[in-house]
Order: sequence, then C-alpha cells, then structure tokens
Amino acid sequence: MYDWAVIAEWLQFAARWTHVITAIAWIGSSFYFIALDLGLHRDRNLESGADGEEWQVHGGGFYHIQKYLVAPEKMPGDLIWFKWESYATWLSGFTMMILVYYFGAHFFLIDPAVMPLKVWQAITISAGSLALGWLLYDRICKSRFGDDNTRLMIGLYIILVAMAWGYAHVFSGRAALLHLGAFTATIMSANVFFIIIPNQKIVVADLIAGRTPDPKYGKIAKQRSTHNNYLTLPVLFLMLSNHYPLAFATRYNWVIASLVFLMGVTIRHYFNTRHSRKGNPTWTWLVTALIFLLIAWLSTAPMFAANQQTGDITPSPADARFAQAAGFQDVVQIVQGRCSMCHAQDPSYEGILWPPKGVRLETPNEIAHEAERIYIQAGVTHAMPPANLSFIEPDERAKIVAWYRTATRGDS
Repeated sequence: MYDWAVIAEWLQFAARWTHVITAIAWIGSSFYFIALDLGLHRDRNLESGADGEEWQVHGGGFYHIQKYLVAPEKMPGDLIWFKWESYATWLSGFTMMILVYYFGAHFFLIDPAVMPLKVWQAITISAGSLALGWLLYDRICKSRFGDDNTRLMIGLYIILVAMAWGYAHVFSGRAALLHLGAFTATIMSANVFFIIIPNQKIVVADLIAGRTPDPKYGKIAKQRSTHNNYLTLPVLFLMLSNHYPLAFATRYNWVIASLVFLMGVTIRHYFNTRHSRKGNPTWTWLVTALIFLLIAWLSTAPMFAANQQTGDITPSPADARFAQAAGFQDVVQIVQGRCSMCHAQDPSYEGILWPPKGVRLETPNEIAHEAERIYIQAGVTHAMPPANLSFIEPDERAKIVAWYRTATRGDS
C-alpha cells in the first residue's frame, strides 16, 4: 500500500528545499549586483571606456570589476547570464503552491467563514490573480504614469495594499499572506523573464551585428531591477508568515502585510544609501522598529484567536471519511487528552497563548479536518507533542496510524 500522505510530505519537502536553495541564489546575486552598481566609482576616466569600476577583496583574492553603461566594444565569448536563479525560484515556489494549497485546498486555501468557495473556484482565483497582477503592473510601468519612478512606486504600493485586502476577504488568513507573497514574487520573476533578460538580449544582438545599442533598454531593465530590490524582503516575510499565526490569523492580517512592504523600503533604503556612499541613514532602523512594533500590536489587538473563529468549524465532504472511519472515537479521545490543551481556542497549557500554527483540535470536526497532519505529526513521526510533554503512548500513536490508513485505504 502506498502511503500517499508520507509521499506528499516528502514531495513538499523536496520542493521547499529546492525553493529555498534557488531563492538564496537569486536574492544573493540580486543584492550583490545592486550593491555593486551603487558602489561603483564613476568619477574616473577609464581607458577601457567603462562607466565605473570597483576593487573588492574576498576569499583571499582581489577583484577588479568594471561596468559598461551599454556594452563593451567586443562581445566576450563566455558571457554569464543571471536568470535561471529567478526562473527556478518561481517554478519551485509555484510547485509548492500546487502541492500545499491546491491539493490541500480544503485545509489551507479555503476558509468557509471568509468565503465559501469550491476548490476549482479557489484555484482559479489564485492562479488568475497571479497572472492578472503581472499584466496590470507591466501595463502601468509602460504607461506615462510609469515615467515618474516615485509616482510609480506609490502606485505599486496602492495595488499591493488592495491585493492584501482582497486576498484576506477571499482565502484563509494563512493563504492570504502567502498569496500576496506569490503575487509579488510573480511580478519580480516576470520582470526578469519578460523585461530584463529580453532587453539584455537586444543589446547583445545589436553589439554582435555592429549596431550601437539603444541605452533605453538598460534604463528600463534597471527600473525593474530596482523594483525587485525593494520587494524582496517583504516577499521573504510573507513566505515565512504561514508558520506564524500571529501574522496571518488576525482580522488585521492585510494591514500587517501592507506595513511589511514599508519595512522592506526602509531597510533597503538604508543599505542602498550606504552602498552608494551617500550617508548613513540610521533613522531607517528606528522607523523599521516602530513599524514592527505596530505590527506586533495589531496581531494581538483582537485577542489571541486563530482566524478569529469562536465556534466549531463546518465539516467538509473531505472530512467525512475520517469522521466515519473505524477508530475515530478512540482518536478523538487521544487527541483531546494529549493535544487540545495547546491546540484550543483558549489554550490551557502554561505559556501557550494561542493555538500553534493556528490549528485547533478541540472538537471531532476539527480533529477530522486535521487528520493528515495528526497522522504525520503524531502517528508516523513523534514530532507532536513536542518532547512528548503530554506523554502520548506508543499504542495511542498506533491507533492514530490505523485510523488514518483505514480512512484512506480506498486511495491506495
């Protein structure tokens, strides 16, 4: 018998690991080149005709770097393109979206208390919003409105706030913040795929053909690259937010997400200013800290409630097979006795102020709804309870495994 829950868990692990690896590569190279470009000495008359240069030391060696405003006189044969880091990050991230939020739509994507969607409707809205976001952003950038970079950034921020509000009124709190991150990341990766790399290819083609490249292509690419630079840190926050109920399980989650983008601006402003040798704006750290404290306050202002639900969840058809499977009543007693002191609307375990990960396990409906996670966390592995603080017995774990496998036997 194939244990699809375990297989799915490892597929998610592989996709997540790939996503993290590629994201590190993309963000690392992006931040490095932004810092390099800002720090170039452009007040030197270089014989090579380069726009600027910089000397760096790393790993026991010295590097002499020069940047050409458009392109060098002769195209080098071993030109390195920085693009696959971006593509692989988006593809692995969207794979994660499919594995977790599309295949697990009833658990993670849809919240009937927010909007009672069918699975196909939720997935359509999810994928459609990502595509629509890029088309809208790209259209604005190419319009007259986009000629003013400051005005463009303000307009982009308004769009992001509107999307934060919209997602929070369509999906579960966890999915809302994750989707806002995916929405932003799609814009960033599409900037690389549709604008930055194609423009660089035009410059390369002109150079090979002996034509003088138009500098406008470099200017456009730099504008999109700058946008990516300021959007990166908020995306990281939003992607990590699904692990923290205080971020997503509050009625103010969309406000929190909106403030996170401002923190991204203040942090990057500090580093960009330092790299360009234009000062040391330490005030940005004070502003960032104040915004973070405001976020922390907003997360607890409506009390410590997961998704602001006060009643039992409404069971879905997908939950019925677990509630009707042999051994379910035994599992309910085990979970209520070993897990619900923490995973409750008002946890009774000392030091726990809200249900971990926003998961509640007080009622049979809630236990059936979280069947797969109970099976993985407390049945197949011993991850829960942490350090076995509630002293769950081996035979109790065996009952959880037997119950889950009985309910899913038809899927084998």
